[in-house]
Amino acid sequence: MQKNSSTLVNKKTITSIAIGGFDGMHIAHQELFKNLDENGAIVSIESGFANLTPKRYRQEYSNYPIYYYVLDNIKHLEGDQFIKLLNEEFPNLKKIVVGYDFCFGKNRKYCTKDLKELFHGVVKIIDEIKLDDIAVHSRVIREYLKDGEIEVANKLLGKEYKIYGHQIKGQGLGSKSFVPTINLKVNEFLLPKEGVYITKTILEEKEYNSITFLGHRVSTDGSFAVETHILNEDIKNNNYTTQIKFIKKLRENLKFDSFEKLKNQILEDIETTKKYFINIY
Repeated sequence: MQKNSSTLVNKKTITSIAIGGFDGMHIAHQELFKNLDENGAIVSIESGFANLTPKRYRQEYSNYPIYYYVLDNIKHLEGDQFIKLLNEEFPNLKKIVVGYDFCFGKNRKYCTKDLKELFHGVVKIIDEIKLDDIAVHSRVIREYLKDGEIEVANKLLGKEYKIYGHQIKGQGLGSKSFVPTINLKVNEFLLPKEGVYITKTILEEKEYNSITFLGHRVSTDGSFAVETHILNEDIKNNNYTTQIKFIKKLRENLKFDSFEKLKNQILEDIETTKKYFINIY
C-alpha cells in the first residue's frame, strides 16, 4: 500500500478510515470524510481509470492522509482477508466509513452488510448524496463534463473542475495573427467537450482570469489543442506546469471561413469573458 509522501503519519495512530475510489474528491466523497475523527485517513482503491483527480493530485482536496490500494493487488481477497489486511495496516482501527454502494473482495461479492459483520468496530454507511435531484457520482460528473455542462459538474464537485498540463509549442499563429496563448499537453485528465470556456489559469500559484479553447483547430490545421489566453496580462510560454479551472462554457467549437472571421470571434469571446469577470467579481 502506498501513501502520499507529503503527509507522513504513523499508521498506528489512525483510528478511522474512509474507503472508496474517490476520483473527483467531490461533495459526496467529502461527506464521507466528515465522518472521520481527528486521527482519520483515506483509503483510495486505485483502478487505474481515475481521470477527474488522478492519484497524485488527490491530496490537494483533503487534509487527511491518503493511502492507496492498487485494485489488481487486492481484488482476489475474500472479505475476511481484506478486513484482516486493513487491521494489520491500521492496528488501532476502530471505525470504517463507506458509501451506501460500497462493495469489496473477490468479484465484489461483499458489500456493506458483510462489512458490518466482518469488521469488529463501527461501520458508518453514508446514504446516496443528491444535489438538485442529481445523484453525485464520479461517473455522472464525467458525463456532464463530456457534454460541456461545466456549471452542473462544478456543483456536483463542490469546486471548479481543474486540469493540469505541461506547456508545449503551439502553431505560432496566436501571437502573430490572433492573441497570445499558452498551449498545453494534457495527459491524465478528462477534458470537457470541445469548445471555448471561461476559465482561470494558474501559473506559479498565481491565478489569472482567462479564456480557454480545447478541441480540434477546424479553422486552421485541424490538430487538437488546449490553449489558454490570459486576460490583461502579457505572459508567454514557459516551463511551468499550468493549471486550468473551468468556470463556464461560452460556445461550441466552430469552423470559420476565414482568419478574419475567426479573429473577430476570438476578440468577441474575450470581451464576453472580461464582462463576465467584471460582473461576477
